[in-house]
Amino acid sequence: MNQVTFPSLNDIRFASIRIKPFTHRTPILKSEAINQWAGCEIYFKCENFQKVGAFKARGAANAVMKLSDDQKEKGVATHSSGNHAAALARAAKVAGIPAYIVMPSNAPLIKKKAVKGYGGEIIECEPNLQARETTLNKVVKETGATFIPPYDHLDVIEGQATCALEFLEDQPDLEILMAPVGGGGLLGGTALLAHYWDPEIEIIAGEPSGADDAYRSFHAGKLIPQTHPNTIADGLLTSLGKLNFELIQRYVDDILLANDDQIIEAMRWIYERMKIVIEPSCAVPLAALLANKERFAGKKVGIILSGGNVDLEKLPF
Repeated sequence: MNQVTFPSLNDIRFASIRIKPFTHRTPILKSEAINQWAGCEIYFKCENFQKVGAFKARGAANAVMKLSDDQKEKGVATHSSGNHAAALARAAKVAGIPAYIVMPSNAPLIKKKAVKGYGGEIIECEPNLQARETTLNKVVKETGATFIPPYDHLDVIEGQATCALEFLEDQPDLEILMAPVGGGGLLGGTALLAHYWDPEIEIIAGEPSGADDAYRSFHAGKLIPQTHPNTIADGLLTSLGKLNFELIQRYVDDILLANDDQIIEAMRWIYERMKIVIEPSCAVPLAALLANKERFAGKKVGIILSGGNVDLEKLPF
């Protein structure tokens, strides 16, 4: 097996410049009430204010902008039930190229509307991984489009790493950096950037206990696929990517779990105290922190709020 060459710090800096015209530099917010409750100083990087409402805009924009002219002409394709679908559709629209998005029939309506709004062509399939992959392969064969995976892709990881780059440029004194983990693109990119920036920064992920394949893989030292996930954090249901698992093994210090009641409680605190909209997956790192307060006591903690695409008709409170 060939050794993978991950993006360098300069690669990530160039990615930040590349995507700057197409993304927001999102703000960092604090809440004194949450700090008192948590017993530490928390800085929230608000990717819920990002284009398409999630950090996924970064990786999709970077991957699309790095395509050759021949590749752009034939467009891009992916399978996604969520934020990557909208992010890739938007990136393709900005680039003036087609986007073919395979989505399971049970994908949230708000996310289907977003894809259509950005001009993406939705191809529906049965709600299982085999159907998604089979349908995607058919689309790629018919159109010649380039497959841009949601997370297990070097250009996507490089793009997601720009979030942590901005975070540490604006708040360089963080002792701990936290992100949620599903497929691992955000966590992998965050861990990689932090390793370059300051290896002393502790990288800790939050994961739902009802979808804990990253936690199990991390502790087993081998990739364990996700099976029958069951959690309100619908953005974290997927299995961990191979590239991302390699980064997690190298550079992540721990993965902490939170159950759905804890996730809902953390989500509600952010709504009530910070007055901002987040999706359940976004609340998982804070929920994991609050379930392990002693681990973070007195520390300066950065949390990436990953997205805000929630169906307001289905809020859990």
